[in-house]
Amino acid sequence: MREGDRLELGQANREETAMPAKLSVNLNAIAMLRNRRDLPWPSVTGLGRIALEAGASGLTVHPRPDQRHIRFSDLGPIRALIDGSFPDAEFNMEGYPEEGFLRLVEEHRPEQVTLVPDDPAQATSDHGWDFRKERKLLEVVVGRLKALGLRVSLFADGTPDRDALAIAREVGADRIELYTGPYGGCFDDPVRAGQLAEELGRTADIAVDLGLAVNAGHDLTVANLPALAARIPALAEVSIGHGLTADALEYGMAETVRRFRRACGEAV
Repeated sequence: MREGDRLELGQANREETAMPAKLSVNLNAIAMLRNRRDLPWPSVTGLGRIALEAGASGLTVHPRPDQRHIRFSDLGPIRALIDGSFPDAEFNMEGYPEEGFLRLVEEHRPEQVTLVPDDPAQATSDHGWDFRKERKLLEVVVGRLKALGLRVSLFADGTPDRDALAIAREVGADRIELYTGPYGGCFDDPVRAGQLAEELGRTADIAVDLGLAVNAGHDLTVANLPALAARIPALAEVSIGHGLTADALEYGMAETVRRFRRACGEAV
């Protein structure tokens, strides 16, 4: 069977059984707003609770070394919130795998760790791993995290590069998270957005064929999620912070979570 035929058949089979992508609410933007003042509001855990009560499947944080949004002191309360009140929800910690981050992961034991190739000075994640160049690093780090029983996701560009994604699988990752920044940036160019959705879809098809589950995140909105979810019926999870927080200022956190769940394909 040719490669294209196999991917097409696999996609057809997944379309029959695919469930809507789960929504993980990224709390970074909420924490950044809080950090503008030496005050406890807006409450990261308070809004996290509202999001989970409204049906979000989990909470995501990116504890950077400079603590410019999520603080290390937030991690314990978020872990306790999930364990104490939402045991079916998941905690997703993302970050560059330097020793300080790995020690935070070991202390707080998130259900999922998303490794990103960020320089600490970056404003936000803006590219996926160079799997060929960073293979040795990822082998060591992924092995360390898997030994703790944690699910590991690796940030990946949307380019459909089978050899690169095969390395992600070979180093032990469970998932990739598609970097959707360029797709989100095409909010005023529907033709280009359609082209990028197709590219992301082909990358996801390869990943699933290799045995990797697929997450996605960055600049996803209620407007652009449905087309992406339709092209990637196997999409397991989306992690959304900036757009969701912006909408929460208008609609409130609970209604915003419901809007995003509907955009993922849930009947809410």
